[in-house]
Amino acid sequence: MGKTKTPSRVFKTAWFAKMARKTHIGDEDLCLAIMQVMRGQADDLGGGVFKKRLNDNMHRSIILAKGGRFWVYEYLFAKQDRDNIDDDELIAFRSLATSYGKLTDHEIAKLIANRKFLEICNDCQT
Repeated sequence: MGKTKTPSRVFKTAWFAKMARKTHIGDEDLCLAIMQVMRGQADDLGGGVFKKRLNDNMHRSIILAKGGRFWVYEYLFAKQDRDNIDDDELIAFRSLATSYGKLTDHEIAKLIANRKFLEICNDCQT
């Protein structure tokens, strides 16, 4: 799903939102980063899983996208704390990306209403 010209919605999970707040990574930064991901400026880990550097290369985000409708910031870690996610985590993220890809618009609306997903930008385009 590397490059796209179709509008996309972008979300962060509640957990990601909490971690981003702690590391002073704002929504504007996340929206700019997702546009870079859409242009192929991220590590494509396969299966709808992407790794993107944030915060002047101090943090790494795991972003899930499957089905071409939306992107989800799922996981955040400091480069100083760990080099990468492990193979088991990658498998789990790929599975989660597949599950997210099957969500209906109604299910997405429910995740937003329950504050499990927080929408950070809409109609992002490269």
